[in-house]
Amino acid sequence: MFKVSSKGRYAVKAMYELAMHVGRGPLTVGSIAHAQNIPEQYLEQLMPSLKRAGLVIGTRGAQGGYRLEGTPDGVSVRDVVAAVEGPIVVAECATEDGTGCAEIDWCVGPDVWMRVQEAVDEAMSQITLDQLMQDQRVFMRQRRQFLASQPTVLEKGG
Repeated sequence: MFKVSSKGRYAVKAMYELAMHVGRGPLTVGSIAHAQNIPEQYLEQLMPSLKRAGLVIGTRGAQGGYRLEGTPDGVSVRDVVAAVEGPIVVAECATEDGTGCAEIDWCVGPDVWMRVQEAVDEAMSQITLDQLMQDQRVFMRQRRQFLASQPTVLEKGG
């Protein structure tokens, strides 16, 4: 089964939090973890990978923390997941050279899985942190409208 691990999911949540605070200074691991409900010790292990990938900048000291390197529209979900999980591969034979497959010369699989690989890569590359923030704003607006349209407990007679 193809699955993004908790490392990838937590890294996306952390990067989303940093994207929401662009221009406001660095955020501590603790504040990111609290805001996004991520175990702090787990996040401490992920941040160096994001830093090595050039996605975040770390600052030491009393006013230190992490901030997004670049802009939210320049960082994709694929960038983030690959930074903490390594190459995203849907099947061994879905690599350019097919080195993971002993049956590459006669199997139909590589053609199928290369197409799936390309679709996954494209989809994950098109979702940027900026797009996630826009989607979240729309979701929250719709949720507020829905909740406002619901009768209160007193209106229901309870």
